[in-house]
Amino acid sequence: MAILTCTRLMAVERLLLALWVGGICVVGYLVAPILFATLTDDRQLAGMLAGKMFSAISWAGLVIGTLLFVASIVGAGAQWLRQWRAWALLAMVVIVCVMLFVLQPMMAELKAQGPIIPGSDLAAAFGRLHGVSSVFYLVMSLLGLLLVAAGLRRSVSGEGVG
Repeated sequence: MAILTCTRLMAVERLLLALWVGGICVVGYLVAPILFATLTDDRQLAGMLAGKMFSAISWAGLVIGTLLFVASIVGAGAQWLRQWRAWALLAMVVIVCVMLFVLQPMMAELKAQGPIIPGSDLAAAFGRLHGVSSVFYLVMSLLGLLLVAAGLRRSVSGEGVG
C-alpha cells in the first residue's frame, strides 16, 4: 500500500496552498495595516516589522509555490501547459522571486542610504518601489484566492473549471 495515496497528496496540496494564501492575506491585509495604524509614532519600526513578515511569507511562498508547481507538472505530465492552474502557480512563484530578489533588496538599499524623509527624492523612489510591490502582491493574492476557490486540480469527474 502506498504511503501517500493520491487523495492524501491532494489533501496535502490543498493544505499547503491554503496556508500560503492565508499567510499572504493575513500578513498583507491584516497585520501590516494594523502595525502602521498602531505604531503611528514609529513608522520606521512598523515598516521594519512588516518587511520582516513580508520576507518570511515570501520565503515560505517560494518553497510552497515551487513544490505545488512541480506537483502540478508531475501530476499533469505534458498537459500542464494547457492548465491555467499551473500557469497561476508559476505566476505566483515568479512574483515571489521578483519581490524577494529584486524589489526587497532595492527597497533595503534605499533605506540604507539614510532616513526616508517625506517629500525627498529617496521617499519618491521608495514610494515607486512600494507601489510596484503592492501591485505584485495584489496580483499574487488574487491568483492565490482563485486557486483556493477553484482547487489545484480538476475534480475526478471532470467537473469544475479547466
